[in-house]
Amino acid sequence: MSDGTQAGSQKLKLGALTALVVGSMIGGGIFSLPQNMAAGAGAGAIIIGWVITFFGMLTLAFVFQTLAFRKPEIEGGVYGYARAGFGPYVGFNSAWGYWISAWIGNVSYFVVFFSALGAFDALGFFGDGNTMPAVVCASILLWALHFMVCRGVHGAAFINTVTTVAKLVPLALFIGIVIFAFNVETFNLGFWGSPTLGSVVDQVKSTMLVTVWVFIGIEGASMFSGRAEKMADVGKATVIGFLLVMVLLVAVSVLSMGVLTQPELAALKNPSTAGVLKAAVGDWGAALINIGLVISVGGALLAWTLLAGEAAYLAGKDGTMPAAFGRLNKNGSPANALWLTNGCIQVFLIITLFNSAGYLALLSLATSMILIPYFLCALYALIIVLKSDGYEAGDSKRLKDIVIGLVATVYGVWLVYAAGPKYLFLSMILYAVGLPFYLWARREQKERPFTSLEGILAAIVLVLGAYAAYELGTGALSL
Repeated sequence: MSDGTQAGSQKLKLGALTALVVGSMIGGGIFSLPQNMAAGAGAGAIIIGWVITFFGMLTLAFVFQTLAFRKPEIEGGVYGYARAGFGPYVGFNSAWGYWISAWIGNVSYFVVFFSALGAFDALGFFGDGNTMPAVVCASILLWALHFMVCRGVHGAAFINTVTTVAKLVPLALFIGIVIFAFNVETFNLGFWGSPTLGSVVDQVKSTMLVTVWVFIGIEGASMFSGRAEKMADVGKATVIGFLLVMVLLVAVSVLSMGVLTQPELAALKNPSTAGVLKAAVGDWGAALINIGLVISVGGALLAWTLLAGEAAYLAGKDGTMPAAFGRLNKNGSPANALWLTNGCIQVFLIITLFNSAGYLALLSLATSMILIPYFLCALYALIIVLKSDGYEAGDSKRLKDIVIGLVATVYGVWLVYAAGPKYLFLSMILYAVGLPFYLWARREQKERPFTSLEGILAAIVLVLGAYAAYELGTGALSL
């Protein structure tokens, strides 16, 4: 094992960093987007939801760009900024929450990957992605990806670039076909939804977790900032990736509502884009989407295997997590972090055999785990600009960065509110489980575990986590 340095390793260029952003954002979510959005909202509310998401996520993309420029010495992306701004315990929870979100998201990707394969008659034994054959094959794929990444991050990043390009092809075909099949009368029917969906505000709230989930990965370039050839490329890759994915997401979700009505979309089985194309051009359209989904989720699995391993590695390297996870193997890959990450995924894959929590439940839990780290990054960006930390006197960009930081922070608060208490409450169980790892790391650093304020925060997390576990055990609360 190496000491964790990256000397001599190949650096990632702008194209590879952009592919990591796009590849991690475009997975299975976009193929299920028409049903996921229509399940709780009409076309008008969906459009409003995308407008809010555009400005909110754009400011978040600018936050990562600004922080990469103003604080180039900070590695670790989402958790590195939280630690710099709010201390070691908050930084640890941000790293822990981000890491758990990454690998739980990968579990959901495995489920939807084999669910897509199960849509083909010859592979029907995969069912909804959580049958015994699906779990066995998912486990084989999991460890194949594991050993691929262990052979070298740069090589895996190149493969991710290829799969990212490949996954854009079926999406481009989908959008092209749906444009020709678009019917204005269908789109206008029930534009503001039905009374059963609630008010427009309620409908917009229902879109928030879905829109956030499909944008998770926007921080992909910042997570690999230590491996970037140029630090400036980190910010560029984030913004380019965001704009490209935004166009695809809005087109897929909004144009579908001109092919099928809101109730028809809401009733589709996922991947719902298959149902939309089937309605537009017949059975071959559904087959095309399922093939595209397999390619897309396969690429996303690789991107998120890279991101999850990198998150644990960076946290171990700087002492936020135990040092054992901060070491590289001879190929420059974070092997120990990958063993921990993929071991956890394996356990959850087995759990899916006995608990049909399903893709959306895992999606919601994973999203909730990452909302607080996103919020902390936005707040930190706002704090440094208000303090003029990293800014010279009279810097003309300071006012713009204040507006960006403020909007991104407000958006972060809105996301936590829109998510609702259930999954945030459940996430306290996973945050509480992380405490021994934090204490282990602090003992290695020979540092005092908590300040007074951090001790109070840790006690609150433990109490909420224990109560959530009790509620889950008694059946009062469920995924």
